[in-house]
Amino acid sequence: MSDPLKMEAEKGFGNSKDTEMAEKFNRVHVYEDSTDNTHYGTTQRGLKSRHIQLIAIGGAIGTQEVITGLILSRGCWNYWYAYAMLVASEVSASAVIISYWPNRVPVAVWLTIVLATIVLLNIFVVSWYGESEFWFASIKIIGIVGLIILGIVLFFGGGPNRDRLGFRYWQNPGAFVPFAAPGNTGKFLAFWTALVKSGFAFILSPELIVLAAGETEAPRRNIPKAASRFIYRLMFFYIVGTLVISVIVASDDELLLQGVESGKANAGASPFVIGIKRAGIRTLDHIINAVILTSAWSAGNSFLFAGSRSLYSLALSGQAPKIFRTCNKHGVPYYCVAVTSLMACLVYLSVSSGSATVFQWFVNLTTISGYIAWIIVLITYLRFRRALKFNGLLDQRPYKTWGQPYVTYLALFFLILLTLTNGFQVFFPGKFTVSAFLAAYITLPIVIVLYLGHKIWFRTPLFLRVHKIDVYSGKEEADALEEMDVPPVAKNVLQKIWFWIA
Repeated sequence: MSDPLKMEAEKGFGNSKDTEMAEKFNRVHVYEDSTDNTHYGTTQRGLKSRHIQLIAIGGAIGTQEVITGLILSRGCWNYWYAYAMLVASEVSASAVIISYWPNRVPVAVWLTIVLATIVLLNIFVVSWYGESEFWFASIKIIGIVGLIILGIVLFFGGGPNRDRLGFRYWQNPGAFVPFAAPGNTGKFLAFWTALVKSGFAFILSPELIVLAAGETEAPRRNIPKAASRFIYRLMFFYIVGTLVISVIVASDDELLLQGVESGKANAGASPFVIGIKRAGIRTLDHIINAVILTSAWSAGNSFLFAGSRSLYSLALSGQAPKIFRTCNKHGVPYYCVAVTSLMACLVYLSVSSGSATVFQWFVNLTTISGYIAWIIVLITYLRFRRALKFNGLLDQRPYKTWGQPYVTYLALFFLILLTLTNGFQVFFPGKFTVSAFLAAYITLPIVIVLYLGHKIWFRTPLFLRVHKIDVYSGKEEADALEEMDVPPVAKNVLQKIWFWIA
């Protein structure tokens, strides 16, 4: 199978420098051939800068509109497992969102339609996925910006009912509603519950940037660009969006997510949709609910991509069966897509247990899996940093963040604390249920048993010594790609703005 990356490297080579670069690529691909990967095909770099810019923020803006309603009312295989569960959670959330519109269509039908669409977008050319996610994410961003503007208008009483909301709901029922205990203790527990649960909204979304690196044009230019801007965009959308929600919806509104359990009409809606409905704005609530539905759809799309690429990476490193290395002629690891999709079929539990209940199970399972993944990532980063320093490569990093390694130690402590306390509610009198306890903590022993079991079975050390950590694999190819990269030059003001955005 022809390799487009190699063809790009060889195209136009004529001078000595070009020949040297071609030889670099040949050496890299000889190494890959020696691992017997050529029979399986390879992924392809079909994702552009604008795709990468919106893939991560698009994955982060998914069902947080739904999970915010819940809050208001009260490495490796682990990565693959978490992403598969996230696909299921987004599909389940779609069913919750669709329940806003009264209909007699069985839940299983909606689940099938959403899941089938996500699979189709991932099974063909990677650029299809990138293009669909670009437009999905664009709709989300336009929608959330419009909702923020609407929230400001409603704050000052610009709605049809001329009701000036201000910070009314901060006073009654209050900005902090006690949870599980009275007084200030209950308010702190409510805050901590919201903090833990909010992790679901953007859990593992930053990794979408990294996972797409292997299929991205000019990764050393585009990946740092997307990563550095992701945090600021995320902070803006979440902080301002949450502030708007707290203004337009009361925490005890009967139409919030808990209403699904009681079977009330229009229950389970996003707080944004409820705020619009309370303001008396006709039709707009249905339009926004449709936008939020595309958001959940889009997030599921991104997570299936991430899950399939995680499994593909495991296969390349020999930690998953070789069959998962197989790619079609368009560079898509279709076996990985298929198996991840099958795992996501756990979403059909919604048919018997209810979409809202199953959605909350997936929230708990994926949140703690994401926290564990981040703990592993931070430990890995600290070890990798030590290895870079040992090999004299610390100053050659193409992308650097401030405050390291101290920020990593702080984040590691915080994530461990969140992981251990994520299900504290089940230990309160009358709150314990087996399903809630397992959803909150079952991932912990599974990860520990699998990690130790792998070490015992393969007789490998718990940690590699610093001098044995590989910091060179892939560096030669990345260096060659960087040498070939020709950044686009803006010809006018509009292009300058566009290149800055995407």
